[in-house]
Amino acid sequence: MSWHPQYRSSKFRHVYGKAASKEKCYDCVPITHDVHDNQFCAVNPHFIAVVTECVGGGAFLVIPIHQTGKLDPHYPKICGHKGNVLDIKWNPFNDFVIASCSEDATVKIWDIPKPLLTRNITSAKKELLGHARRVGLIEWHPTANNILFSSGYDYKIMIWNLDTTKAVILKPVKILDAHKDVVLSMSFNTDGSLLATACRDRKIRLIDPREGTILQEASYKSHRVNKVLFLGNMKKLFSTGTSRWNNRQIALWDQNDLSVPLLEEDLDGSSGLLFPFYDSDTHMLYIVGKGDGNIRYYEVSHEKPYLNYLMEYRSPLPQKGIGMMPKRGLEVSACEIFRFYKLIPTKSLIEPISMIVPRRSESYQEDIYPLTTGTQPALTAQEWLNGVNKAPLLVSLRPGSGAVNSLPQFPEPDPLMETTDLSQHKGQGGRMPLEDMQKPHEIEDSRKQLKVDEKLPKNGQMCLSNGFDIVQSPPPRTENELLQMFYRQQEEIRRLRELLKQRNVRIKQLELELRNHCMDTDDY
Repeated sequence: MSWHPQYRSSKFRHVYGKAASKEKCYDCVPITHDVHDNQFCAVNPHFIAVVTECVGGGAFLVIPIHQTGKLDPHYPKICGHKGNVLDIKWNPFNDFVIASCSEDATVKIWDIPKPLLTRNITSAKKELLGHARRVGLIEWHPTANNILFSSGYDYKIMIWNLDTTKAVILKPVKILDAHKDVVLSMSFNTDGSLLATACRDRKIRLIDPREGTILQEASYKSHRVNKVLFLGNMKKLFSTGTSRWNNRQIALWDQNDLSVPLLEEDLDGSSGLLFPFYDSDTHMLYIVGKGDGNIRYYEVSHEKPYLNYLMEYRSPLPQKGIGMMPKRGLEVSACEIFRFYKLIPTKSLIEPISMIVPRRSESYQEDIYPLTTGTQPALTAQEWLNGVNKAPLLVSLRPGSGAVNSLPQFPEPDPLMETTDLSQHKGQGGRMPLEDMQKPHEIEDSRKQLKVDEKLPKNGQMCLSNGFDIVQSPPPRTENELLQMFYRQQEEIRRLRELLKQRNVRIKQLELELRNHCMDTDDY
């Protein structure tokens, strides 16, 4: 385990993993038996996609996220590839678009219909033809819309611009020819201006993707890298791999100096691959072992020892692949800060595992849910290709703060409110008590907030941060569902109390305005 002080203050010190009940799992899913070192699963707040076993080509399933329980053996598939599907990734800015790559050397973009699938989908929205050999990895750009990276066994990374009406794209906008072997892993920094890769030649490369130049290269011989990951804005890279003695190993690197790792540590002697996941909001790092049931998690800091070991989730069921829910799909009412979807092929089961911060308070925990990445792109594809860099657009996870899949909407100023503010400002005449006075911009902000809150109930539904509709939700069937419904109702009660408090403040303001107005007329 990583060295850590005996007493260390951290709000995530007691985070624990909780597996979903049988009713919340996805059963009878024909998970692929392919030995390729990928996750084979992609998740967003609407769907879970998983690569499946298929005869005569490659296919994957797209299951609605709330459709748990046993899967129909004749459930429709996405089956347009001629070879095994090796990787799938949801578009971060559109929950109904998914990309897939295959052994048939193609990358395909699929539109998923909003109603339930009724038949197999065989025709893709777009087909990308450029690789000479099978394509093993795909990654969407984190801030630019419709920019996709693909990596194949021809040792090339290709950049595709999907902002085109063409159904078949034969030529990428850029080809990165900086590797001498197969690329095993790709990772972007926060604004997508840098790309880190891990190659089968055991080297880590830091690349400027638009220029195609190698900025840094690590060839540390005692660490044979398999996966590499950017740690948000901390200017650090994290990698997993093996040591000289074939022990599973982790390493931490300075982004500006890849000659020697800042930290190097052997974990165990197992042979399975280690998948790293990083949560930039909580600065927590999760390490998932392929072939075992363990999930280790750490807290990352800027100072030594950099990695602070927290705990380990253990399970006797080994995972073949793993999926990760985006932050906007979590249950904030249950203090859930991360959720995995564990593929268990021996039982044909997909098991959700929630990482939870134990809190007694039932209110929204703002300290563990800072602003997080939303679903609006910061750049167009052409802007990014022209050299523009922008940080991702952030949204709040607070229930009732508005849909997280749209930009923040600011209410238009009300002319009547502005007139009232001016008359109040002129007619105060020293008659309003000092403790009841507010600055004009504060009054205006409170009134705007009141307008927004008054409009919320008219929508007919309360949309939480994961898109869950309280009104149309089915009645709870288990104790866990009943508890979650209770938390949601408590959150709604708190919201209504806040609305009532704001209305009381408004009533008090109107009473003061009326009193001042009456005193002004008496003077005349």
